[in-house]
Amino acid sequence: MVRSPVNQIKVFVLVFSDPGRSFYCGGDKLSGSVRLEAAQPHRVTGLRVSIAGCARVEHCGGKNRSSRSQEEEYLKEEEEVRLEEQLSTDSDGYFLLQPDQTYSFKFGFELPAAGRLVSSFKGKFGFVRYFVRAVLDRPTQNALQCEKEFEVEEPLDINRPDLLAPAAASRQKKVTCMFIPDGQVSISARIDRKGFSEGEEININAKFENTCSRIVMPKAAIIAKHSYLAGGRIKELRQKLSTVRGNHIISNMCDVWQGKTIRVPKLRPSLLGCDIIKVDYALMIYLHIPGSEKLILELPLVIGTIPLSGVGSRTSSMSSQAGSLSSWSSFPSAPPSYSNIHRDLRVGDPLTPLLCDYDGGEDEEDEEDEGGLLMRAPELCYPPPPAYSEVNQDTVNPAQVVQVF
Repeated sequence: MVRSPVNQIKVFVLVFSDPGRSFYCGGDKLSGSVRLEAAQPHRVTGLRVSIAGCARVEHCGGKNRSSRSQEEEYLKEEEEVRLEEQLSTDSDGYFLLQPDQTYSFKFGFELPAAGRLVSSFKGKFGFVRYFVRAVLDRPTQNALQCEKEFEVEEPLDINRPDLLAPAAASRQKKVTCMFIPDGQVSISARIDRKGFSEGEEININAKFENTCSRIVMPKAAIIAKHSYLAGGRIKELRQKLSTVRGNHIISNMCDVWQGKTIRVPKLRPSLLGCDIIKVDYALMIYLHIPGSEKLILELPLVIGTIPLSGVGSRTSSMSSQAGSLSSWSSFPSAPPSYSNIHRDLRVGDPLTPLLCDYDGGEDEEDEEDEGGLLMRAPELCYPPPPAYSEVNQDTVNPAQVVQVF
């Protein structure tokens, strides 16, 4: 809005017909009005209203830290408002705004069909922005303009067949200690589908194997990845959003997750269709290995706006989940919990620190109360043998032998 007595315009503002609407989709109609009020008689030559949308990336890179920028246009349309319907003209043919009178000029645009726009976005190195702009042309002064932004959210249906298909992968890594081979660790993981919406739970089926001498920790996390392309260079930002963890896996043991869940938090939907800005998500399943880099496996995720629905979709999801469970049913069961070990086990020296479960500060919230894990040599305390006595079989009557238990 413009309020400037110096420019003789008191009010110059854009108003949408539905001010309470939070976002628009492809194919919707956006309408509103331009309100004008002058402090004194004022001459204008025309009023133009345009609608526009674009994606823009700007970041610094390279050795000289030069700025790079790139822009992509999705929407641009302009219309001329018919002022003669409300304004009179002077002797020179200019339109006159009368003082202390409010004028309202209507406008309307129809957004392109669904699939041709990209959802609004604002990130560290770029944005996708949509706005309506009004330009008031004047004969003897510079043109005045005002803008009003609006949000676009393109629907993303996770019931598509490609998003209902399962995702699976496996990875392994050889572990060394001072360049000496120290066994290996491996991960095999699978999820029943790629598409999810806010609040849903992801069922993880995974197998972890550890044949090295160290104690490893399996974990999983939902990762957001923002990619910005400008001048042929890409900047990528990664953020860990939510995590789950399993039990420690000692040497020559394995662990199996059968339907371990992680909830999808409140997230912005995946940004698809933009060539210079991408918002992707992934399920990262990894093993924390003391003294070595993590073994990381990533499965793609798509966060949509339309949740899972319909009999066909549910059946597909259930069948894929059942198939995943059956394919993992041959895995051995997880090792018993340490809480089942007999209480009479004694701890003796020496104590050998094998693992201090520090994960680079990424999981400090759930590991504040956890110190280093020590491998201890147990000293078993066996119950005493039963009481007995030696007897001479030649001199003792068998009837006099008393068995003691």
